[in-house]
Amino acid sequence: MPDRPGFYYEPTVLDQVIPEMPILAEEVFGPAVPLVRAANSDDAVRLANATRFGLGSSLWISSLVRGEQLALRLAIGHTAINGMTVSDPRLPFGGVKESGYGRELSRLGLHEFVNAHTIVVGVGRAPT
Repeated sequence: MPDRPGFYYEPTVLDQVIPEMPILAEEVFGPAVPLVRAANSDDAVRLANATRFGLGSSLWISSLVRGEQLALRLAIGHTAINGMTVSDPRLPFGGVKESGYGRELSRLGLHEFVNAHTIVVGVGRAPT
C-alpha cells in the first residue's frame, strides 16, 4: 500500500486460476488479472465463452489471420488482437450476455438512444 490517504488496490496477477473461482464468476473492473491455462486455442475459446459475461477480450498471437479466426468464435462484444481493449468513438462498444445490452459510441451506438416513431399515412382511398 502506498503511504498516502485514500483507497488503493495494488495491481494483482492471480495465477493458477480455475473456472470455479470467483474471479472468473464475477465481472471484475479493477487492476486484477486472472491467469487461466488452456490446453490449446480451442480450449481457450471454450473457457472464454463459458463465462456469463462478454464485455471485452484481447488476443495476443503471432498470426493475425489466426487471431481473426479465433476472435470470430468468441461470444464477446469487443475483441482486440495484439492490443488492449479500448473504446474508440468511431467504433461501437458494448458487451454481450450479462455484460450489458446494446452499443454505445459510433453511429450504431447513437441509434441505441433514439426512439423511432413510425407514422404511416394511407395512400389512396380510405379503407371500407
